[in-house]
Amino acid sequence: MSTPRLVLLMLLLNVVTVAGGVGAAYWLLKPGLPGGEVVAETIEPVEYQFYPVSKVIVSLRGDGRERYFVLDLALQAEASDEPKNFEQIEPLVRNSVVSYLSGLEFADLRAMPIGELQTRLEEALFADFASKKAVVPFHHVLVNKMIVQ
Repeated sequence: MSTPRLVLLMLLLNVVTVAGGVGAAYWLLKPGLPGGEVVAETIEPVEYQFYPVSKVIVSLRGDGRERYFVLDLALQAEASDEPKNFEQIEPLVRNSVVSYLSGLEFADLRAMPIGELQTRLEEALFADFASKKAVVPFHHVLVNKMIVQ
């Protein structure tokens, strides 16, 4: 076989391969097939209401001396027509956060990622509210600021 025929044969083989790939992709992705359907969901935006809990100060022992953590929190709740009275629950939130964090070691708290800290605070707050038979008017606890001294 001569070189021009070999090049032409390779070019033809490449064109057939690409055309087959394009055809297979179209067939797999076209609407109407169970695996190829793209469902466009409409997600309704949710409005939130936030209540700040500023300057929660926690004293911890670590490294042979006393350390301080200062946290600024925000309580996240879905906005509703009924205004939530967050001022009533602030002392309970502060007490729960200080009680929970005071039981931790300084090094452990310092090394904890913010996401894990938020999750643990939520669990502690929900458990504390449940033990006091109080209604929890928020869904999430956000850590807005953390200062370590």
